[in-house]
Order: sequence, then C-alpha cells, then structure tokens
Amino acid sequence: MKKLFRKENEGFTIIEVVLVLAIAGLIFLVVFLALPQLQRSRRDTQRRSDTGRILAALETYASNHNGNYPATGTGTLGQFGDNVADDPSFLNTYFGADNFTDPSSGNYESVTTLGTRAGDIVYSNTTDCVGNPGTRYISVDMKLEQDDFCQDNR
Repeated sequence: MKKLFRKENEGFTIIEVVLVLAIAGLIFLVVFLALPQLQRSRRDTQRRSDTGRILAALETYASNHNGNYPATGTGTLGQFGDNVADDPSFLNTYFGADNFTDPSSGNYESVTTLGTRAGDIVYSNTTDCVGNPGTRYISVDMKLEQDDFCQDNR
C-alpha cells in the first residue's frame, strides 16, 4: 500500500500577518492617544501639590506675623524662577531654597490677582474658594491644563 505523503506548509498566511499587524496598530494607537492625557494629569497633580505648599507657607507666614497674611496684588508675593535669590519677598523667604517649579514651563511666573494660563497662581487674603468674604479667609487658586484648582484655609 502506498502511503500518501502530504507536504505541510510552513509559515503564516497573509491574513494572519495582517490580523496581527492590525491588532498591534490598535494597541499603539490607544497608547499614543492616552499618553498626552496621562502627562497632563501628572503635571496637574504636581500643580495641586504646589498649591497646598503655598497655602501651608501662607499659614506659617501668618503665625510668624501675628495672624496677618501677605498683601494681595499683582506680584506682591514676589517672583518664582531664576530671580528668587534677589527677591526678599514672601516667596524667597519661604521657597528660596526649595525646588518649586512648574512642571511644564520650568518656572511659575508669579503669584498674581489674575490667572490666565496653566501654572498661574492666584492668591486672595479676603475670600475663600467659593468667594465668601472674610478677614481670616485665604485662598490659593491655580490654573491647571484641564481646569482650575482652588484650596483655602476653611
């Protein structure tokens, strides 16, 4: 009796190769779309943490100055960044030796009364985050990439 030998084909068919490439492409697409969102979220988390640090420094300032907080106004708390060493203001006193930088641009510009872009910090010594007036309320608001974040001493 004759045995029939069947030659086995080795390798993958074109459909199998295309299917694997399509799945790999979808995985790369999902990672590519999710990565910027994860980076924005990380930067905003750092900014939220920095807002809390500013609030804690303001409370320390008040405890050292008979319960009085620094005045408000554009630049009244001083500048962040390279010129901190030359600035004898609140920011130099409480953050001069500390690494306190914006995760995107590298420097927070200043603490002002109006924040318009990510990393801008707004400080008020007369209202809380909701806008309730009070002489003992302070709030620190920071513009994030995705929204605004406010923290107060209430």
